[in-house]
Amino acid sequence: MTDQPPKKPIHILLADDDEDDRFLTREAFQQHFPVSRISFVEDGEELMEYLSYSGRYVGGEHTLPELILLDLNMPRKDGREALKQIKSDDLLRHIPVIILTTSDAKDDIETSYFNGANSFITKPTSYQRLSEVTKAIGLYWFSVVTMCNHELDE
Repeated sequence: MTDQPPKKPIHILLADDDEDDRFLTREAFQQHFPVSRISFVEDGEELMEYLSYSGRYVGGEHTLPELILLDLNMPRKDGREALKQIKSDDLLRHIPVIILTTSDAKDDIETSYFNGANSFITKPTSYQRLSEVTKAIGLYWFSVVTMCNHELDE
């Protein structure tokens, strides 16, 4: 893996109901990728509104993320349901989804991959490890992998 940071700004959407986890994840990404842009949603319902420009995001100026970090255990609509919905939508399925959750249950891992998750990561318990994980995610998805630049003709 190259240690060169991405050459362009990264837009990551983090879906997580835990305020501390959102803050620490943003800090860890910005430590390694200062030009990264992290957007947040607090549950699966808000995630789907963000991605479909509906609800509170109607007419929004935001853009679709290049990567989604998705917690499984959230209120209203959990990450399992949101993942299924994202991967069944022709306009969204190209966006890589990394499950970033406290769970390490075999069933959650298998179900996540079956439903289209690109990776499954159990949340690190220390900031140092979270920093290492976010660096690896950023380098892999934005320096190693060739991403789909999915823009549909209207």
